[in-house]
Amino acid sequence: MSNFTMVIHGGAGTILKEDMTPALEQAYSNALKTSLDAGYAVLENGGTAVNAIKASIVLLEDNVLFNAGRGSVFTKKGVQEMDAAIMDGSNLSAGAVTGVRNVRNPIELATEVMRNSNHVFLSGKGANDFAIKQGIKLEPDEYFYSAFRYDQWKAIRDSDTYSLDHTNHHLEELMKDKKFGTVGAVACDANGNIAAATSTGGMTNKKYGRIGDSPVIGCGTYANNKTCAISCTGHGEIFIRSVAAYDVSCLMEYKGMSLQEAMEKVVNEKLVSLQGEGGMIGVDSNGNYAMVLNSAGMYRAVRTDKGFEQVLIYK
Repeated sequence: MSNFTMVIHGGAGTILKEDMTPALEQAYSNALKTSLDAGYAVLENGGTAVNAIKASIVLLEDNVLFNAGRGSVFTKKGVQEMDAAIMDGSNLSAGAVTGVRNVRNPIELATEVMRNSNHVFLSGKGANDFAIKQGIKLEPDEYFYSAFRYDQWKAIRDSDTYSLDHTNHHLEELMKDKKFGTVGAVACDANGNIAAATSTGGMTNKKYGRIGDSPVIGCGTYANNKTCAISCTGHGEIFIRSVAAYDVSCLMEYKGMSLQEAMEKVVNEKLVSLQGEGGMIGVDSNGNYAMVLNSAGMYRAVRTDKGFEQVLIYK
């Protein structure tokens, strides 16, 4: 029996206490706690790391506070295009989808890709066709509509800017600057198997079918029992160029670094040198965990079988 650990994140960025109302802070904390407990319950009952992270992410995707699933932002065309990935560290199997529409829980679809498609990465209409074949739950456009996401998009849709800065007037001007609204989870189960998953709605007003790091295996999501399971959130382009998640694994495998050391090096040195803002969460197969960020905040939470639990928002 190994130590088991559950860690989740709900995005990083300019998350400042002075921009947050007590009610909103409580709403985020409650949402993180609910998601954390769902994943932890799977581990506690002897479930796999893969099933635990999926359970946690489904709840984050269903919560309009986070830019994934139901809360996904609007693209240039005024629709939602969602990305997700999941990886099983026990056998390096992985599944990812990008540019999917109307899928209630993209993480469910990524898991089906991993288990039942003989492929790793599906995109756009093909991914949606596969979702229908697998009986994945779809929702109409209205399900993904929220007034504050629409207002964010409306403010910049006629310009060429894409937005990392989610100014939500309907949420008491939650973010004055930028927030990378990805959600993610990593877990180590009682058998010492680890897994990672990430899900996102991408950037407000994104065009040309832009894809960030979240669904790219090795960039935003990676898991290998020999080293670590990592889920990232941040400026996706830089995380792709840095192959950020896999770089942590490499530093552990080839340089013998601990999880914490490797994550610190990638987030606070390598990403910073490229002006890459954001953070990541990680676990190893001994149940050790780390949550590292170089931004002002990251919605994050951890719970271990030793009775330790923490829900954090600010740096």
